[in-house]
Amino acid sequence: MLIDSHCHLEYEGLVEDQQGVLERARAAGIGGFLNISTRRREWDKVVGTAARESDVWASVGIHPHEADQHADLGEGALLEAAAHAKVIGIGETGLDYYYDKSDRTVQQALFRTHIAVARETGLPLIVHTRDAEEDTARILEEETGKGAFPALIHCFTASADFAAKVLDLGLTISLSGIVTFKNAKDLQAVAADLPEDRLLVETDSPFLAPVPHRGRKCEPAYTADTARFVADLRGVTPDHFADATTRNFFALFRKAAA
Repeated sequence: MLIDSHCHLEYEGLVEDQQGVLERARAAGIGGFLNISTRRREWDKVVGTAARESDVWASVGIHPHEADQHADLGEGALLEAAAHAKVIGIGETGLDYYYDKSDRTVQQALFRTHIAVARETGLPLIVHTRDAEEDTARILEEETGKGAFPALIHCFTASADFAAKVLDLGLTISLSGIVTFKNAKDLQAVAADLPEDRLLVETDSPFLAPVPHRGRKCEPAYTADTARFVADLRGVTPDHFADATTRNFFALFRKAAA
């Protein structure tokens, strides 16, 4: 069994045929789905899908692109939403300096708000970072100094140096279909060397379809393609990789295991 640790089942491209999307993924051996929110108006939808489907869980959070629209979001709103039985993660949150769709100061403040909630609830922080390695690492290190919290870097595409920094802080790293791309040699080198007990796999669907599905809408079923690729990269069997990443998912997302 594999788990898609990061998908957007409420996004255009998946939500129109959500049941079909889930059925195709289950047929491909995907036994669990973490349905990620990126803005407050999505929270009820992601939680509703998780409440309806026994193998789907939800996260609550604000993507850095949406930070300006949620600048006044306090810890209380996240804490209230996180109390639902099927909400197992906080995010996605983080920093995105590639598009700069929100003010960087606001992004950083909201990132710290999410971290505080992850610390208080014990629910893993789901971190998005793009072109913001230095500030992401700095904030994670500063906040870890205030008290530990579980966290992962989703859709990892950063440098080996950044990987080493976040692993030293105790974080987990999740790989998406990007690792299968022909121009992702540096990422593949990092993926081959990641500690087995700190590794997850995801689609970030409906985005980033892996080889051999590039150019198509991505679906959670394609978790299996990324997993096979990474297993081969690491010199292990697909079954071994599936067992390890599934075990890692439940070790990190303990509320799901419970």
